[in-house]
Amino acid sequence: MRILVLGINYWPEQTGIAPFTTGRCEYLVACGHEVVVCTTLPYYPEWHVAPGYKARVLVREERNGVTILRSRIYVPQRVNSLRRVLHESSFVAASLIRALVQKRPDAIFVVSPPLGLGLAAVILSRWWGIPYVFHVPDLQPDAAVDLGMLAAGPVVRGLYAVEGLAYRKAALVSTLTEAMRQRIISKGIKANKIKLFADWAAPEAFTVPLNGGGSSFRNSYRLNDRFIVLHCGNMGVKQGLDVLLDAADLSRGNSKIDYLLVGDGATQPSLKARAAARALSNVRFMPLQPHAEFLDLLAATDVSLITQQRTVADIVFPSKTVTLMAAGRPVIASVNRESEVARVVRDARAGLVVEPENPHSLLDAVNALWDNPQERHAMGLRARQYARSQWDGDRILAQTAAQLVAAVEPSLKVDRELASQVLN
Repeated sequence: MRILVLGINYWPEQTGIAPFTTGRCEYLVACGHEVVVCTTLPYYPEWHVAPGYKARVLVREERNGVTILRSRIYVPQRVNSLRRVLHESSFVAASLIRALVQKRPDAIFVVSPPLGLGLAAVILSRWWGIPYVFHVPDLQPDAAVDLGMLAAGPVVRGLYAVEGLAYRKAALVSTLTEAMRQRIISKGIKANKIKLFADWAAPEAFTVPLNGGGSSFRNSYRLNDRFIVLHCGNMGVKQGLDVLLDAADLSRGNSKIDYLLVGDGATQPSLKARAAARALSNVRFMPLQPHAEFLDLLAATDVSLITQQRTVADIVFPSKTVTLMAAGRPVIASVNRESEVARVVRDARAGLVVEPENPHSLLDAVNALWDNPQERHAMGLRARQYARSQWDGDRILAQTAAQLVAAVEPSLKVDRELASQVLN
């Protein structure tokens, strides 16, 4: 089967959606399918085009059997709501044009956000007479409304109209968690049309030592005697990272605790500025680490953080939850208690769930784990055991591929029967 994939994030991007879109595409190729990806030049989460791509407009690459078609789009240096709309719209237009000049595929796999790719999928599906699968790792319009990024009005109504159209016309809608699936069902989409395409843990995360590792990272950054509290990955609006700065401010009296913010994102410049203005010497910002160094960082970490704004519950499930738990890091989740992250941490007994946007609660949790290395070890062990049972990559990818093929095969069968009738 020839599959066309539309997705704004792809290899070599290391965080967010990209590693999972890449993994799905490469697995489908390994299963014997032909996969072509329409994406853009790598830019995330730094929000600037990666070295080696800056002067390029259209790029064709091959990696692990996948054909990658990249188109240049608008990437704002500073992100706000309007610029994000322009950014995403430019990708929707570029990917639609690039797709239209390709050989007709048998099916389309669309990764949203951006939500506007749903319109591109509807157009391409009708143009070629083929089905599409709409994968939703982030309920984008719900997130924009819940986080106060967009006020109720014609723009929001338009977004929900596009979302509804994309869901209705898809052969299959997929998402990450049961809570997100239920949110989509509540929008009037039939339950049997919505499947779970979960993220998975990278195998190397399970090799991170539960204790005693990370000496190279600690030596490099003079952190040998420090208690390391880690936030890694995207620094955006949903993460609500002001709570980390506030907790660090409250913990100035403990010179042994350092807070590391590793990664990049739209709010990183403002977070850096606020940390500098408050002279928070116990807060360090670091760029995304190369893979080997990132594993060493995880080994050095005493406690990992997952923070979200209070309004974030069942609209997103951060993939770093999977990585941190597979690496055996105890988790402090400063999140809505009804969120999927909170449920997972509680079910696994992998850490502590505290009130979101409350720095006192966050600091109390940090201090509690700082004082109890045995409990940290037990939490990390349980986190890894849970990750092994829930997020095995081979099992998840096999299920995903089977469900994707099952969703589009009825249409392919009809095409084959029509072709046979014409030939006969």
